[in-house]
Amino acid sequence: MRVARLFSWGLLAAVGVAALALQAQPGGRTLAFSLAVGAVLGVVLQRSRFCFYCHARDWFADGNPRGLLALVLALAVGTVGYTVVLGSWVPVPTAGQLPADMHIGPVSLALVAAGLAFGAGMAVSGSCISAHWYRLAEGSPVAPFALIGSAGGFILGFRTWNPLYSASVADAPAVWLPAHLGYGGALALQLGVLAAIAAWLWRGFAREAPGAAAAPPGVPGLREAWRRLWVGRWPYWAGGLAVGIIGAFVIVRMRPLGVTATLGSAARSLAQGQGWIPDRLDGLDSLAGCATALQATWLTPNAVLIGGLVAGAFIAALASRQFAPRWPTGRDAVRGLGGGVLLGWGAMTGLGCTVGTLLSGGMAGALSGWVFGAAVFLAVWGGVRAQAWRARRAAR
Repeated sequence: MRVARLFSWGLLAAVGVAALALQAQPGGRTLAFSLAVGAVLGVVLQRSRFCFYCHARDWFADGNPRGLLALVLALAVGTVGYTVVLGSWVPVPTAGQLPADMHIGPVSLALVAAGLAFGAGMAVSGSCISAHWYRLAEGSPVAPFALIGSAGGFILGFRTWNPLYSASVADAPAVWLPAHLGYGGALALQLGVLAAIAAWLWRGFAREAPGAAAAPPGVPGLREAWRRLWVGRWPYWAGGLAVGIIGAFVIVRMRPLGVTATLGSAARSLAQGQGWIPDRLDGLDSLAGCATALQATWLTPNAVLIGGLVAGAFIAALASRQFAPRWPTGRDAVRGLGGGVLLGWGAMTGLGCTVGTLLSGGMAGALSGWVFGAAVFLAVWGGVRAQAWRARRAAR
């Protein structure tokens, strides 16, 4: 235990040194900021088990609403933060004038299909892409295959993009709610919807056994507070609050949160070099979302963010003794690769994943984020129901 803790502190120091070194690069301040934000995000995701699929499964399978309430909290906090920031950038929102770099994508049938595919990939592989990144640092036997499968899914998405763009995306509207309702109206609508969802989820607490043990009263001392940081998991609400704050905070310095741009760019570079995909991808690079354009250098803010996320999650997993690598089985590989292909196709076609399109898009007031999220959770509900049905069949 002590060796693991010491190693985790050494890795934390290495992240700090890397952040200082990055400042000497072109755009170094943004790169250093990306690394620091990524490391903090990795710690938060790992310690709070912030996983879109796990949260949805807990509700659909067991009626436990805590995880989804944390997601609602993250969206609510981030939406307020985005409204404050965007209100200073675009004081008078108007139709046809979208704030630069925000993940406000076209709303189309292709977006619905992307959300359904992504949700199915979550159900098959057991996580979304963001959770696979931090579970990679925990030693998950499925995560490496899921990320490789996601790269393959991106390549498949690039191959199907041109016909989908012509049939569904080209003429689809990119709806930014503040442009139609004003900042106040959009904020009221989104918070109202989130409040209604929270009220509906809150019923799950009524299913808990009466007299359940409550948290011990009183404020813990510093030693106990420090111990709780690295023992067990953080409360769900802490993860939701932190993710919401981080999501709103990062747009002051860099593009909105997203965890697929670098993976998609790498897959696109490989596929174009091998001649697997068209050289021209109609309209793709002009659309808002997790950009997959070819990069002149891989030292980009998104790549550094992902590196920081994995490092932060690794530090947290070591410090909390939750780094538990296991040799993968054939089933792990099949689950990861199969689910990853669905995740990658959905993320490419939806211009982002549950972080880039749902969280960052929803916080910005993009209708596309809400549509994508609804499709994702519908597919997860179907996947959980299918797994329960197979379990009942096997038990007979």
